[in-house]
Amino acid sequence: MRLVQSLLVVAVASALVGVGTMTPETSVAAAGAGLVQQGPLYKNPIALQLYSFRDSFKANGVPATLAKIKGMGFTHVELAGTYGLTREQFKAELGKAGLTPVSMHTDIKLLASPTDSAKLLDDAKFYGVQYIGNAWFPHEGTFDEADAKAAIAAFNAAGTHAAAAGLQFFYHPHGFEFAPGTATRTLFDMVLAQTDPKAVKFELDIFWAHHGSADPVALLKAHPDRFVLTHMKDMKPGTKKDWTGHAPDDTSVALGSGEVNVKGVVEAARGTAVQWHIIEEESPEPDKNVPAGLAYLKSLAAGPGR
Repeated sequence: MRLVQSLLVVAVASALVGVGTMTPETSVAAAGAGLVQQGPLYKNPIALQLYSFRDSFKANGVPATLAKIKGMGFTHVELAGTYGLTREQFKAELGKAGLTPVSMHTDIKLLASPTDSAKLLDDAKFYGVQYIGNAWFPHEGTFDEADAKAAIAAFNAAGTHAAAAGLQFFYHPHGFEFAPGTATRTLFDMVLAQTDPKAVKFELDIFWAHHGSADPVALLKAHPDRFVLTHMKDMKPGTKKDWTGHAPDDTSVALGSGEVNVKGVVEAARGTAVQWHIIEEESPEPDKNVPAGLAYLKSLAAGPGR
C-alpha cells in the first residue's frame, strides 16, 4: 500500500510541475481523454524554493538533494544560497539535476547600492534568472513607518538597478509589513503606493500574509499587476498571528491541510501578473509535505478542491 501511495505521489507531482496555461482546445481534448472534467485552475507553472530542503543540503550534500527534488517532479527552482559551493559549481549541479532557476533571493542593502548591486545582478544573469529579490527588509524591533520609508527608498533603487540590467526586482513581504500604518491603511499599503509599479514587484507568501492578518486572495484581486510570484505555503490551524514575521517552523504544513485559502489564491492568481507559484516548506518534514502539497495542487487542477 505504501509503495502504491508513493508511486501515486510521484505521478501527481510529475503531471503538475511545469503546467502552464491550458488552451480551450487542450482542455477539451483532456476532458475527452477523461483527465479533467473542467477547465484547470492554473495558468501558472510550479517551482520549488530550495530553502525548503536546507537541512538535506547540509546533511546529504547538493547533488543528492537536487536529485531528490528532481525526482519529485520539479523542473524549476528558486535560489537562496549555494550551500558551500561556488556559483560555478552550484550552477553545474543544477544542470546535472535538470533544474532551471527562475528567481533568486539576495541582500536588499547590496542590491540597492549603485556599486554593490553589480555583483548580485551579474550572479542573476549567470544563473539565467528573470527575477531577483529580497524576503526580509532589515529593521530593529517593530517594523514602523520610518522602516517603511527606508524600504521604499531601497526598493525603488533596487528596482532601478535590476531594470537597467534587464531583470525584475521583487520584494517578498514577511508579515510584519501588514501592521497598521494609519487608521485606514497598512504599512504595506504605503510601500506599495510609493514604489515604482514597473520596477518594484512583489512575491506573495500566502503564509506570511495570513500570519500578518492580511488576506492573500484580496491582495491579489486588489493589486493584480504588482505580484509576479507567490510562495505557496499553508499554516497549521490555530497558529498565533502577529506582525513579528516569525513563527515556529512546524506551523508550516502541507498545502491543503492548513487554514490558508490555497484554492482561493490559485483561482485569484489566474487573472493577475503572477508568473510562478513557488512551493516553500519551512517545516522539518519537507520530504513528506512537499509531495503532499503537490498532490493537493493537482487536485485543484483536476476538479473541485476543499
